[in-house]
Amino acid sequence: MRKILTRVNSERGRFGSQLGVILASAGSAVGLGNIWRFPTEVGKGGGAAFILVYLGFILLMAMPVMLCEFIIGRSAHANAIGAFQKLAPGKPWMAAGIMGVLGGFLVLSFYSVVAGWTLFYTIASASGWLQGETDYNLTFNSFVSNPWHPLIYLAAFLLLTHIVVARGIERGIEHYSKLMMPLLLVIIVVLVGFSMTLPGAADGLRFLLKPDLSKVTPEVVLGAMGQAFFSLSVGMGCLITYSSYFSQETRLVRSALNVCVIDTLVAVLSGFIIFPTVFSVGIAPDAGPGLVFITLPNVFSMIFGKIPFLGYVFALLFYVLLLLAALTSSISMHEICTAFFSEHFKLSRRKAAAIVTTVCLLLGICCSLSFGPWQDVTVFGRGFFDLFDFTVTKFLMPLGGLMMTLFVGWYMDRKLVEQQLTNDGTLSVRLMHPLLLLIRWVSPAGILVIFINELFPLFIK
Repeated sequence: MRKILTRVNSERGRFGSQLGVILASAGSAVGLGNIWRFPTEVGKGGGAAFILVYLGFILLMAMPVMLCEFIIGRSAHANAIGAFQKLAPGKPWMAAGIMGVLGGFLVLSFYSVVAGWTLFYTIASASGWLQGETDYNLTFNSFVSNPWHPLIYLAAFLLLTHIVVARGIERGIEHYSKLMMPLLLVIIVVLVGFSMTLPGAADGLRFLLKPDLSKVTPEVVLGAMGQAFFSLSVGMGCLITYSSYFSQETRLVRSALNVCVIDTLVAVLSGFIIFPTVFSVGIAPDAGPGLVFITLPNVFSMIFGKIPFLGYVFALLFYVLLLLAALTSSISMHEICTAFFSEHFKLSRRKAAAIVTTVCLLLGICCSLSFGPWQDVTVFGRGFFDLFDFTVTKFLMPLGGLMMTLFVGWYMDRKLVEQQLTNDGTLSVRLMHPLLLLIRWVSPAGILVIFINELFPLFIK
């Protein structure tokens, strides 16, 4: 049985190199959450103190869940649903895969709406039009509430995602990950350099590097725990799908560690871009979700007024960075669904990708219109965008992650788990027992705490 499970189906495709594995997996994890949500959470959580707690949860909880997805995917060499069907036929564990595919559709639908906004701001920055605006709050609200304009950018972004996924694993996902991830990292380094030159940047650095442990409250701890899972996109089945294309030579523990390092590096460096920038013009570090589309354009405009070239380049590179991060993450969401349709219904990759793109476009239109003409249309008291976001982040991700840790930690054959972690015994994993302890006990307990904390306010309303 073990030999059957580890045999690679050559028709499915596979990553061609270890570098491709790391960059594609890191691209799946790196997204708007690193550059948009992470600085917002850091701002609310008191800066450096939040980051220290966050790093602890990455290592102790989020990375073990990532390893679970790697183990499941490479053991079965199948899509998120098919993997559980192979490893636990006739058992209810398949629900985790179903939640992953459903979550993939929902996330890609509402995520592409925000990514479409990013595409719009990238083009506006490139043309210089954005620097000429005066009321960025009005600009943003009038754009997102327009019934047609956001739909154009939504469709364009989904088309970009579709083109990459339709080309396959090595020629599509791996090839473009090797191009986009290094470019993303280069842009981050350049922007960090720019931000360091701004007056008042030292205050932003102090905020990021000098921990104030008095800021560590239970809310900050729970926020850091949730951000660790959200940032790495674990519990969705993305990495089950990606790891199903891993070769038997891929080192799972090293790959997971590399992905966590890259993901955390991008998030922390984003803080080095944003906080010195906002402190330089006297803006509060906890500006919230409007930071990217309202607050920062104001900052870029101020820089543009003093040093036009620097303001123009800073704004353009920042929104290109956001766009690349959104694209690398959306590709993995698309792939969850495409792999399932292709393998379950025996469709060509191009046909499966076309179905996924079409469905997500229709759902995305509903999400986009919920900011405009359909803002009064609600389901369970929520607009489509908020409903999809709520369903995924509050239910599908934590429940999926919980089931995956329990599946690997308690259901899968111990020898098969060790076989995957040691590459059939060719590697020595010194931390085998601590890793299994984290998978069996620590990560499930943490996910339950997040789940209960998120749901508790719903029951007391």
